[in-house]
Amino acid sequence: MEEESRSSQPLFTGRQLTALIWPLLLEQFLTMTVGLADTYMVSGVSEAAMSSVSLVDQLNILIFQILSALAVGGAVVSSQYLGRRDVRRAGKCAAQLYSVMMVTTLALMVVVLVCSRPVLRVIFGSIEDDVMAYAQIYFLISAISYPFMGIYNAGAALFRAQGNSRISMKASLVMNVINICGNGLLIYGLHLDVTGAALATLAGRVFAAVWVTMRQQKEENPLRIAGWTDLWPERGLIRPILVIGIPGGLENGMFQIGKLCVSSLTSTLGTAAIAANAVANNVASVANIPGNTMSLAAIPVIGHCLGAGDKKQAKYYGGVLTGIGMLGLAVTNLTVFISIGWLAEMFHLSEAATGMCVSVMRWFNVFSIFFWAASFIMPHILRTGGDAKYTMTVSILSMWIFRVVLSYFFVLKLHQGLMGVWFGMFTDWVCRSVFFTVRFLSGKWMEHKVI
Repeated sequence: MEEESRSSQPLFTGRQLTALIWPLLLEQFLTMTVGLADTYMVSGVSEAAMSSVSLVDQLNILIFQILSALAVGGAVVSSQYLGRRDVRRAGKCAAQLYSVMMVTTLALMVVVLVCSRPVLRVIFGSIEDDVMAYAQIYFLISAISYPFMGIYNAGAALFRAQGNSRISMKASLVMNVINICGNGLLIYGLHLDVTGAALATLAGRVFAAVWVTMRQQKEENPLRIAGWTDLWPERGLIRPILVIGIPGGLENGMFQIGKLCVSSLTSTLGTAAIAANAVANNVASVANIPGNTMSLAAIPVIGHCLGAGDKKQAKYYGGVLTGIGMLGLAVTNLTVFISIGWLAEMFHLSEAATGMCVSVMRWFNVFSIFFWAASFIMPHILRTGGDAKYTMTVSILSMWIFRVVLSYFFVLKLHQGLMGVWFGMFTDWVCRSVFFTVRFLSGKWMEHKVI
């Protein structure tokens, strides 16, 4: 009880939360528009080109989710050290995170450069030849960006751990300007199609990595890398990063692999279904921006509270962030519900694809309002408390039992088509939300020792 009430003063004021959340909100919007811009701008080339970008982006999301989990591990540990006011250990932890990210991303890049076509065949099966040709080009160029995304994710996560979300927001802004302008020049000006879209995205990611690293090394930054020796592996600091990051990476990885299995099922429904699913996924990502924002905000807020030893405030702010996320999701999903017909037409879909897209999105909007926050914001809160194994177990089991198995059942046995795939996902959300809400209310997620 003494530990729960160590701090009588609020650790975060309303103004501080607002200063943290608004840049994160804008950053998430900008991040989501990278994939949306590529999908939209190549949709004028052909449905095959748009489908290829969508399929590869699902693989890229898998890789970026793994990187994000490792970055979260570093951010959680650093934020708790900052909450304890141990700046030296926080800075050394930041250096260790960069080392882990570079080794991981370089290995991933080499694997994709060597095995891109077999990977695409194994995951997506017998997709049409023109879709495969476009997909391989986009995948190979994307792989070159992985080390840069690793550096960017590490730097952005460390700035957020300090409560400074403006740096990554500014990087996202310029990255998106480079991507969209590059798309316009390379796709429409030089007629490079999917190659142009991939090169524009690569250029934006290189800039983001370089700029965030330069800001990271500013003298006044408490998490700057003080010297090359700090990058040398140190077991005592890498271990807590990996204790949180590896379960999170496994969770995100298995989650995305499950989604890829479902995407393989979707690819058997024809090009129209692939295109409808691509647009629906992109629009859904934009609708979920408020929820993703609160997930990121949870890391510095909950981490500082627990680092300061104040469990009561950690639980209070966890509830506040989840509530704000639900309110934001209600606004964005109601907006999409009303405008989805018009949005689908913007992507030059066929009549069949447009109908499928509108149907799945309206069901998505309803379920997202009620179940998304508990399914995806709360596990970030639990993970920041060190409860990574619990979130991993629930997420993986729910994903494979409900989303994957039920999707195949709905499609292959009940012949529900694309709608069956999405209803498998909705069932997964309901299960996750129940388990994570009960865990949060119990307070058991705060009983772990992170540092």
